[in-house]
Amino acid sequence: MHSYTRAEARERAKLFRKGFRQSLADCLDPDIRRKIERIDQAAAARGAQELAALHKVQADARQDLAAAKAIERTTPCADRAAAREARKQAEQRVRLAERAVQRAEQS
Repeated sequence: MHSYTRAEARERAKLFRKGFRQSLADCLDPDIRRKIERIDQAAAARGAQELAALHKVQADARQDLAAAKAIERTTPCADRAAAREARKQAEQRVRLAERAVQRAEQS
C-alpha cells in the first residue's frame, strides 16, 4: 500500500511526465528515476504504518464486540435492550473497520 501526500503525488506526476518525454528522446536522466523511487519508498513506508494502524483498530473493534456480546448475554432482562443496542453498535464498528482494511489492502 502506498500513501502519497498531495505534494508527493504532484511531484511524482511531474517527474513521470518529464521522464516520459526524456525517454521518448532516448536521453533519460537517472536522477529522475531516483527521485521517483525515493518518493515511492516514503509513500510505501507511510502506507505500511497506516495499514498497521487499521489492523489495530480492527482488532480493537473485534475485542469490543466480544465484550459487548458477553455483556448482552449476562445482563438481566430489564437491561437487555440497551445491551443489544450496544452490541449492534459494536458490530457496526467492526464492519466499518473491516471495510477500511479491505480498501487499504486493495489499493
